[in-house]
Amino acid sequence: MAKIDSASPRPAHSNGRARWRGRTAAASAILLSLGLAGCTSSEPPAAAETPATTATTAPTATAEPAADAKPSLGGEVITDSFGNPDFYVTVAGDTLATVAEVYGFSEAKVTGFNELQPGTPLAPGTRLRLLPAGPGIGAMGAATEDPNGIPTSYTVVPGDTLAGITYRFNLTNDQLAEANKVPYVHEVGNIYFVEPERTIALQKNPVDSRSGTGEAVWNSWDRGVFYTTVDGDSFDSVGYQFRVGTSELLQYNPSLVENAPIPAGTTLQLIPGELAVDGARGTFTADAEGVPLTYTTVPGDTEDGISARFGVTALYDANRDTTETVPVWYQYVDGISGELLPGQTISLSLDQPINKPGA
Repeated sequence: MAKIDSASPRPAHSNGRARWRGRTAAASAILLSLGLAGCTSSEPPAAAETPATTATTAPTATAEPAADAKPSLGGEVITDSFGNPDFYVTVAGDTLATVAEVYGFSEAKVTGFNELQPGTPLAPGTRLRLLPAGPGIGAMGAATEDPNGIPTSYTVVPGDTLAGITYRFNLTNDQLAEANKVPYVHEVGNIYFVEPERTIALQKNPVDSRSGTGEAVWNSWDRGVFYTTVDGDSFDSVGYQFRVGTSELLQYNPSLVENAPIPAGTTLQLIPGELAVDGARGTFTADAEGVPLTYTTVPGDTEDGISARFGVTALYDANRDTTETVPVWYQYVDGISGELLPGQTISLSLDQPINKPGA
């Protein structure tokens, strides 16, 4: 996997804020790495768990459908924990072409998923797959399934790609991130989610419908910093909502007990904050709500470490070089690793950036 090969400050990334409400905290794989105590050969499109699967009935046709309207289906639909349709059970009159059109596939794709020939008549009660049946390009590893056939976990093998995994298991990148309680699954800096031998979750567990309604404190990156729990909150509900793993919650909040309920009214820290990590062991300032604002670097600090410790999406966006000759004004010991020179006070906030000429 390629790394930056320049010794100068890293290239600029997009200025757009990658915002989402309720997705936060660094992934457990990221923080642990920072030193905290086949059915089809088609190319995927570019781009644990007891999941709550649901069986529903497809909507019936209207009396007078518009000429350009898609056909509708009346059979049972089996969805995964995110509501994605993974299987369809046919009723009289269904055809492969109709099923393919309704679910946005070519007929050839659906026949490939189900090892059928195009035009094969469908008997009522036929259970059709709406996702690949096994390994394919970019996702050649082994998966586990629940009794309904919904994939629940997957072990990454060399050569796998994010696009291959999401295609094989009918998920979006964001759904895969939520299932694993991480803020993202794409490569960021030198942090990788898709790593050989890693077993990843493909579904989320059911949570109490009352959960997730407590008060949260956010930083300028729309990452949760603190959350006050309500009745029904659990490690899973908080983890899925704020993208922080159970092990991290236990580390950031020593009063919590693993496998025990979280009392309502508990204020949880959702980022390391005061807890130093490898790559971010310096001191910081915060506002009246405790949201980190600035940070002073010490030897060994890196962009990735600082970003993980304080829930920062793009450190460079808060520290632009006003001359625009280089992406950022702060200086590096090593631009490849992202190690920063010590003694620099940098901004952690988009709302209070530190922009100045580069040295």
